Amino acid sequence: MNNSNRLEQLIKRLPKAELHLHIEGTLEPQMVLRLARKNRVSLPYATTEELTRLYNFKDLQSFLDLYYQATAVLQTEQDFYDLTWAYLKQCQAENIVHAEIFFDPQSHTSRGIPFAVVVEGIHRALVQAESELAISSRLIMCFLRHLPAEDALETWRTAEPYLDWICGVGLDSSERNFPPRLFADVFALARDSGLKTVAHAGEEGPAAYIREALELLQVSRIDHGVRITEDPSLLAEVAVRQIPLTVCPLSNTRLCVYAAMGDHPILSLLEHGLLVTVNSDDPAYFGGYVNSNFRAVIEALAPSRKQIIQLAKNSFAASFLDQRSKDSWIENINAYPDIAPV
Repeated sequence: MNNSNRLEQLIKRLPKAELHLHIEGTLEPQMVLRLARKNRVSLPYATTEELTRLYNFKDLQSFLDLYYQATAVLQTEQDFYDLTWAYLKQCQAENIVHAEIFFDPQSHTSRGIPFAVVVEGIHRALVQAESELAISSRLIMCFLRHLPAEDALETWRTAEPYLDWICGVGLDSSERNFPPRLFADVFALARDSGLKTVAHAGEEGPAAYIREALELLQVSRIDHGVRITEDPSLLAEVAVRQIPLTVCPLSNTRLCVYAAMGDHPILSLLEHGLLVTVNSDDPAYFGGYVNSNFRAVIEALAPSRKQIIQLAKNSFAASFLDQRSKDSWIENINAYPDIAPV
């Protein structure tokens, strides 16, 4: 067995957390078409082949156009439960033992689906996964940055009765021309209510958006963040403060942030001391779930065994689990007889 195969086998065995996952981005083609038939939603494609041919994205916006079109098939609480449960079963298959899941309520409420329908379906699956699959989770409500900040504030007010089910708020969708500062007010409300805050920054937007997210939104985690390489002083600061970056390698190549996986800076960031993690973002569209992202990194960048193990440990260290749980999972990794010592 060559080294790449050994590392791929190691990844399968390692427990992992996923911290950057859009539940709507797990909508596999077969489910899109099944729900479209069930809910009588008209789509401009009739087969999985026709749909997947559209996955040749040229940038973030070309993906989002298809992404929002496909979410129209999600209509009922059961649909949101089925979507979430399918992802959690995939987690079980990949040894993902903890998931921190984004959802985009505005993409549903804007087409007449009540907030309660969305969150109750997702929450039901999360509770079931905890008891039946031993997968813990946190739910993060994202605001769509291409919509007005006033819409985000209205979404916040709608969500307030459900805050016991929501761990944090995030910021996603089109990054260009929508800087984090536009959403400072709603993020302040979230922090005042005791929620965690995260934000997509430094994917297609500049490194300056990362600094804005840290200083104005006071986020505790940066989603993507790969363009931090453009600002060495910021990179050094984030390394010292151990602010996590939830990196999504396949997403970054499929959306042309990098021309090829061999150009991706994830291992360089890791070696500079940043708390980087591996995640799948929108796996139904980008070619695979967490283990596939690890495999792509292994094949293109030839990481060491130590680096792979560190990335797995980072997924727990960067999570919103309590410190005792974080330490327990990291000790679990260290205790594997074929992993320790590194």
